[in-house]
Amino acid sequence: MNTARRNPLNTVAAHAALITWTVIALFPVAVILINSFKARKAIFREPLALPDADSFSMIGYQTVMKQGDFLLYFQNSFVVTVASLLLILLFGAMAAFALSEYRFRGNTLMGLYLALGIMIPIRIGTVAILELMVETGLVNTLAALILVYTAQGLPLAVFILSEFMRQVSDDLKNAGRIDGMSEYAIFFKLVLPLVRPAMATVAVFNMIPIWNDLWFPLILAPGEATKTLTLGSQVFIGQFVTDWNAVLSALSLAILPVLVLYVIFSRQLIRGITSGAVK
Repeated sequence: MNTARRNPLNTVAAHAALITWTVIALFPVAVILINSFKARKAIFREPLALPDADSFSMIGYQTVMKQGDFLLYFQNSFVVTVASLLLILLFGAMAAFALSEYRFRGNTLMGLYLALGIMIPIRIGTVAILELMVETGLVNTLAALILVYTAQGLPLAVFILSEFMRQVSDDLKNAGRIDGMSEYAIFFKLVLPLVRPAMATVAVFNMIPIWNDLWFPLILAPGEATKTLTLGSQVFIGQFVTDWNAVLSALSLAILPVLVLYVIFSRQLIRGITSGAVK
């Protein structure tokens, strides 16, 4: 007799908890969006109130578009984020496939070595990274940021993807080899489609830190032509005066792409996180 039947009450409770946590997580985002359409006095007087005829103002968005090349900053952030994610997923998946599929001397040590990046923050090596970029002539280039973010995201990608790839059936891969498929074809046509939820999980986990990062753009690419969205938004924050209308408007515009990508990957993300949790 199967005693592990799904309880409708548990399902309702799970959905209620999910909705509650979603509301809590989106509340700061909603506050930022609401206040970005207000005049400065209304922001501090009634921060939680919706904009009305008296408080509505687009001065923040007008300032963002006039001061600095916001579209260029947005483009730089988009290029860096997308290129870094593609490289992280490609090289991370290839390394994870090699570790999970092939048995060789030092396999475990190699896996531990690749996982060290999870425990050791890459920012510890900022000075060495800057010196390396100066020697190679990559300072104030988007390539410098892409290389650093790829190195930053690879350890987590290998750690997650290798666990998922070990669950792919050996019979399926051996059948492909019998049919004459190369190892590359097995990797791209058989294995990657089956670990798509894990790929989405890795993409989301790396996307947000890359998009929101301020440290490496400030150190490696502070030039006007290579500024990212987060770094470009700092122009509105001064030591003595802060243009809160512009700051909130810039943050609102920066949040939208992340929300769109999260919605796109959300189903795959949830499947990747919960895979194997319920038997």
